Amino acid sequence: MAKPPAARADFTETAVSSQLAYDGGLLKVKRDEVRLPDGNVAWREYVLHPGAVMILAFVDARTLLLERQFRYPKDRHFIELPAGKLEPGEDPLATARRELVEECGYEADEWTRVATIDPCIGYSNEVIHLYAARGLRHVGANLDVGEHLETFEASLDDAIEWVRDGIITDTKTMIGLLWCDRFGAFPAGEDRGRTPDSAPSGS
Repeated sequence: MAKPPAARADFTETAVSSQLAYDGGLLKVKRDEVRLPDGNVAWREYVLHPGAVMILAFVDARTLLLERQFRYPKDRHFIELPAGKLEPGEDPLATARRELVEECGYEADEWTRVATIDPCIGYSNEVIHLYAARGLRHVGANLDVGEHLETFEASLDDAIEWVRDGIITDTKTMIGLLWCDRFGAFPAGEDRGRTPDSAPSGS
């Protein structure tokens, strides 16, 4: 497997000063003065985000749970994979388990960490932890106050078509679905999306 070329230079920027420009209920905005590699000084504004999880929840070997909800900044509904933000000090897997129950009403027998996504490196420190879950059991949803969404099942093939056709445009959801389709969601050596019940005999 080819590796990226070795770095030929160090472009690290170091903080000279830092101030909180905005302190919101969810997001905070920092404005830092930084020293550039050439010795000059510049400003960097960026959003502090608590971090989030996103879940590939498999109903069966090729069927996933998706959500439809309204996103106010874009003034329209989006189709997304289940996701949610981390609470302070919360382990990402614990967040994923909690969000799958709260939003979709399911618990899962098996969880696998799939990938880490840095969705907006130019203006935020947000990290999204992608997990896959299978062996689902319906226990009933428990949405947060003010949260309104609907959950539905879709085949991975259909979801990939929706990405291609511009029906699914949420970046994190596109990455999760395309990752699953290209690399699979479970450990190497297992069929893509294979649930324990669909394992071939003798496996």
